[in-house]
Amino acid sequence: MRTRLVPAIAWLAVSLTSLSAFADDPHFTYGKQEDTKGKIVWKASVNAGLVLNTGNANSFAFNAGGTASMNDGKNRLQLDVNGSYARATAISASDANMNGVIDRGEIAHTSSTSAALWGAKLRYDRFLTPNNSLYLAAFATGNQPAGINVATGAQAGYSRQLFKSDRQLLVAELGYDFTYQNNVTGPDLDIHSARGFAGYTLTLSKDIGLLFGAEVLCTLNPLPGFAPGTTVGAFGDTRVNGNAALTARLWKNIAFQLSVLARYTTDPAPLPAFSTPFATGYVPQAEPLDTVTSLSLVVTLL
Repeated sequence: MRTRLVPAIAWLAVSLTSLSAFADDPHFTYGKQEDTKGKIVWKASVNAGLVLNTGNANSFAFNAGGTASMNDGKNRLQLDVNGSYARATAISASDANMNGVIDRGEIAHTSSTSAALWGAKLRYDRFLTPNNSLYLAAFATGNQPAGINVATGAQAGYSRQLFKSDRQLLVAELGYDFTYQNNVTGPDLDIHSARGFAGYTLTLSKDIGLLFGAEVLCTLNPLPGFAPGTTVGAFGDTRVNGNAALTARLWKNIAFQLSVLARYTTDPAPLPAFSTPFATGYVPQAEPLDTVTSLSLVVTLL
């Protein structure tokens, strides 16, 4: 995806081993077979966090998400949605009358959106054996501050449970990813990628768990470059997405979660246009690395 965007392809939704009251983390998804004893098991959870400043510092930020799944022991269907939004007001001064000092009326308050990321993913897992499964997924996501109106696509592949114990689970996946990316500026992209993923969960106690995930997406097809007359060849665009989360149960079905998401791409999307246009031939791109740190309360509904 040649952007700071972490596509919904990359979201992780893992129920931590032995922590049935914990909600799933919405950044990556991989399959874990469970013994449902012949029954259909439903799970659902929501999470949210909020930061609000008023007065001299004016800012508003929130993140929210939810997950719901159905598992009958052989098939699992899971839906994940999440989003984050941040807006801040900055104070600036301009010597409009050019008298060398700031007079009344020359101080301005300007509000702008600094984050607006949303996404949804639906994934199906078919468990062949306790250690092997196949998966299909569809997703949609957007991130205008990073230069992306919307990205949609699908994913398919093979998942292998490499190691499992009472406290640990290690899973690896190989697959194919297709993404159509509609950019704010520059050409839209049809991206075919090879996907590799590894996920690890560790249960520290009955109330505390850790999870880690890492995904690598490598383009298989050449893509138009963002600068006029340029092309990015196959394997010329690599994206690495990582996630780590600590979840601690506070009370019954309520948990606290600290999560860190890192996104890296070798070829980020162009920045959205400013009020003053860029010079001809100059195409500034977004930063190649993004990190998102979230503190949230997680409530398990089912």
